[in-house]
Amino acid sequence: MDVLSDAVAAMRTGRPHSRRQDLYAPWGWRFPASDGTGFHVVLQGSAWLIPAAGEPVAMGPGDVVFLAQGREYGLAGGLDVPLEDVRPLPDGTWPEATPTAPPAPSGPPAVLLCGAYMLDRSRAHPLLAELPDVVHLPARVGAHRSLRTAVELLGAELEEPQPGSDTVVASLLDTLLLYILRAWWLSERHRSGRPTGWAAALADPGVAAALRCIHGDPGHPWTVEDLGARAGLSRAAFARRFAALVGEPPLAYLTWWRMTTAARLLRADDTPLRTIAQLTGYTSEFAFAKAFKRAYGVAPGQYRRQAARTA
Repeated sequence: MDVLSDAVAAMRTGRPHSRRQDLYAPWGWRFPASDGTGFHVVLQGSAWLIPAAGEPVAMGPGDVVFLAQGREYGLAGGLDVPLEDVRPLPDGTWPEATPTAPPAPSGPPAVLLCGAYMLDRSRAHPLLAELPDVVHLPARVGAHRSLRTAVELLGAELEEPQPGSDTVVASLLDTLLLYILRAWWLSERHRSGRPTGWAAALADPGVAAALRCIHGDPGHPWTVEDLGARAGLSRAAFARRFAALVGEPPLAYLTWWRMTTAARLLRADDTPLRTIAQLTGYTSEFAFAKAFKRAYGVAPGQYRRQAARTA
């Protein structure tokens, strides 16, 4: 089981969306805080990313920015441009922008690729929660080639939609998100010389093996001894290393992941509660419901109804 993919899938809700924007100076937007994450890629021209806190980020052709924590930010063609508020539609998408150029543009055009993902932040996976507000991946020759390829493919689909583009775009957006996250962790590793946080957990062979076991089969009755054996470590050594890198003891993370998995299943379809209980390691529907209510504050059935109303 790929822990990164699993962590993203656990938080994702709804469908991601994206748009290619042709812009003429002066232009500037202000995006409100939201539960989602967003990205912007400069295909042509330049732009400024203006976070609510911190210094503005200059972006040139090929640069990627990822807004991981859903905080307010601005995006503009210049630092002196007034920002127009962007109000998302109820489904989280943005209203259609008018690409028509003014008769005499006051500056060179910019072309941006913009997109967003809706997330359930009530159970934010620590792997994503540790990301900074702004992930900036500057364009460099030979760097992040897979990410660049995904950007090019997505841009082409949005510029000239073809039969099947809806499915292709959704798949490319999922791929792009994983490439952005991978590129950031690789950049951090190269910058610091050694991984830290969850990057270190995934880079550690023993801890990564245990995480794959937990994510691959959360319903298995794992013990610390079992996971330590999969990691090739003694019980005590494994427990210390896991807690140091992941931030909590192995069985605490196992319980957290079981509940996160259960919530994803409840949101996804009408799988019977007894089946979800078995898939997440509980011997009875009653035991599962009790654990779920302790984690989420509501019974599983009520959680499912609430999720259906907000979908």
